[in-house]
Amino acid sequence: MGRSRRTIPEELLLLALDPTTGTTAQPQSLDLGLAGAQLVELALAGRIAPDGDRIAVVMPRPTGDPTLDSALELLRRRGSPVRAVHWIGGPRLGLRQIYLAHLERCGMVHAVAGQMCGVLPTTRYQATDTAISREIRTRLDTAIRTGVPPDPRTAALAALAHAVGLGKHLYPGNEGRSSRSRLRDLIRHDPMGGLVAHAVMDVQNGVAAQPRRDRAPAAQPAARATASGVPLQPRRTGAMARAAAH
Repeated sequence: MGRSRRTIPEELLLLALDPTTGTTAQPQSLDLGLAGAQLVELALAGRIAPDGDRIAVVMPRPTGDPTLDSALELLRRRGSPVRAVHWIGGPRLGLRQIYLAHLERCGMVHAVAGQMCGVLPTTRYQATDTAISREIRTRLDTAIRTGVPPDPRTAALAALAHAVGLGKHLYPGNEGRSSRSRLRDLIRHDPMGGLVAHAVMDVQNGVAAQPRRDRAPAAQPAARATASGVPLQPRRTGAMARAAAH
């Protein structure tokens, strides 16, 4: 994968980077979003594909991007398709710092050392070319304003931005309410982006820890057997009893 095109994780992080403070918005959920963005980027590169609510490796060949290839190799080692919600919620946090260092190596941001309260060392990150961030933001704004279905990359970026809560950072206040709503609606324009975005939100809501339940209709109560082996039919109550009387 050449460097002529920015990856979705890179663009998501640049969107989250505050140009004034040099910090990232929604840091708690951004790691989840970056993990999801990796899946979308690998899908666009033809390396993985959705299999229901699971992710399957269809081409294990490296992309040439070390950070993406690390995720691809972890997926390959699973041996079987993995649920997106389990992958995103797995113990692989710290992606925000990994990608900030990655953007610094690529020359997209530069680190600024500082101190908090005059004691604790801190690091802020400033974009080296603000035109890049403006171009990313313009794509989202255009998709929101025109209502024209965006390209898959922009649709996936919008879905992930909504999933991690960047809407209130990008379109704050009451005046940004309609834009936040339309940002959320863009989730439907890319199936993979939608799958991953919903998985990110499920992890934040604790759904990943819950066991899956079959959605088949509940079975009728089974007949109970007496000690003599004669089955007892379930009790009829209410409408069932009245219907049986006729």
